[in-house]
Amino acid sequence: MVVMNAATSSITTKSPYIVRTASTMGQFTAPMAMWAAKNGIKNVITLVSDYGPGHDSEKQFVKTFTENGGNIAAQIRMPVQSPDFSPFLQRVKDAKPDAVFLFVPAGEQGVAFIKGYRERGLDKEGIELISTGDITTEDLIAATGDAAIGLKTSFTYSEAHDSDVNREFKQKYKAMYPNQRPTFLTVGGYDGMHLIYETLKKTGGKSDGDTFLASAKGMAWESPRGPISIDPETRDIIQNVYIREVKKIDGLLQNVEFDVIPNFKDPGKQP
Repeated sequence: MVVMNAATSSITTKSPYIVRTASTMGQFTAPMAMWAAKNGIKNVITLVSDYGPGHDSEKQFVKTFTENGGNIAAQIRMPVQSPDFSPFLQRVKDAKPDAVFLFVPAGEQGVAFIKGYRERGLDKEGIELISTGDITTEDLIAATGDAAIGLKTSFTYSEAHDSDVNREFKQKYKAMYPNQRPTFLTVGGYDGMHLIYETLKKTGGKSDGDTFLASAKGMAWESPRGPISIDPETRDIIQNVYIREVKKIDGLLQNVEFDVIPNFKDPGKQP
């Protein structure tokens, strides 16, 4: 099994025949907690969706942020299905933390939350919104509009990533799908196919589990997101994690990378 999307840390522990080319929630979350603690954010409320990835995200942010000297004012879990963000936003506004850390599933919920955050004036109260990049993915950011400008997120892929490999990837992707923008899901699938193709080349086409995994472990290549490799011990991906800020570039909202935590392993599997 090659996991190209799902981000719950424990997935690869369920079988020795699972390898991942996506990411784990901890890989997104720990770097944001590290960055926040080092950049004047001392008091945070966490708001996460009440399911596996949300729990992983909450646990890792709290652990890393407090280890770096930060304080967690409250930990709030929200319904996964059709949540009304109004009471949660009001609770955060009343508490006046330095920031709110958000995790919701990639999709329309992030758009709704960002608009609510602006409409209720949390930004004017000095409460920063920090998050994993699920809320500003390239396929949704236009729906959020200028309300997204200035938001800081941590993630592994941005369409604006500055590399020759990514420029070539975007050019070919646009030729095939002229009305779409590539996202982290696109790249997770692309790298999954790369892993399968290159592994089968190494094995001479042998695809039984033992042979395939033995060849996949330790494989490394340059992805559109940057250098990545497969951890031979955990079969999970090792990759750069970027801190980004939403900016408007030539009329297009983009996640502009300004800091990086290189070669970052899933912290959920570290001692």
